[in-house]
Amino acid sequence: MSASDLHFDGEFPIVIEGLTNAFGDFVVHDEIDLKVRRGEILGVVGGSGTGKSVLMRSIIGLQIPRCGSIEVFGQDIVAAEPDEVIGVRNRWGVLFQGGALFSTLTVGENVQVPLKQFYPELEPVLLDEIARYKTVMTGLPAEAASKYPSELSGGMKKRAGLARALALDPELLFLDEPTAGLDPIGAANFDELTRELTDTLGLTVFLITHDLDTLYAICDRVAVLADKKVIGVGTIPELLQSDHPWIQEYFNGPRARAAVASRDRGNRAKGMDKHSDREA
Repeated sequence: MSASDLHFDGEFPIVIEGLTNAFGDFVVHDEIDLKVRRGEILGVVGGSGTGKSVLMRSIIGLQIPRCGSIEVFGQDIVAAEPDEVIGVRNRWGVLFQGGALFSTLTVGENVQVPLKQFYPELEPVLLDEIARYKTVMTGLPAEAASKYPSELSGGMKKRAGLARALALDPELLFLDEPTAGLDPIGAANFDELTRELTDTLGLTVFLITHDLDTLYAICDRVAVLADKKVIGVGTIPELLQSDHPWIQEYFNGPRARAAVASRDRGNRAKGMDKHSDREA
């Protein structure tokens, strides 16, 4: 089932221009400009308090900016009336920090929430079938659909939240710190799942993270928030050409070097596996 008969074929499904967010006198973003390319995984990084989540909330309409424009699929969602963006909202999915599951609903019922909102005519049998399919798609066993969030591990909750985010077959996927709180193996598995789903489903992913392993492993480009602006957007090698102190400290620090070493080991291991397969 498709969330919409329309499919965006432009270059930039998200275009932000002159975006200013403020809480009273405290300015979080000062005339931010950012374009997200279709089909990419864009990592969004920045220090604490730089407004990474605020930026995401602005794009999905949960934070009203002071000024500026946000175009999603070519429609300005800031200037539009609420009922005018319904056809846009059902073309994105959101995984909030921690999964944000409804604790009184099973995993399957959580997945059905957006389906019931946008497709109230669907029969219960079909809703159950879709919920199980989305649950399995994210790597959970089919029986997880009947479990409550309290019965799940942290990693399983993330995957359940991802299943709900994918319920409407979105074109855009927003992930807010998806690997936070996961052990290294769980985080790596979630990264691999994200990359696989992006390539298979043709998603565009807006991914907020502080995880350097994630940035090096799956992000096509990275946007850096600092000084109330987007101070750089590009691949990590391109960002390293910047002399901004935060970028240099973040991407050249010991944790960044460890992430590079981990990525290189993974690439060598994959190369050895391919070599063994050819010999076999």
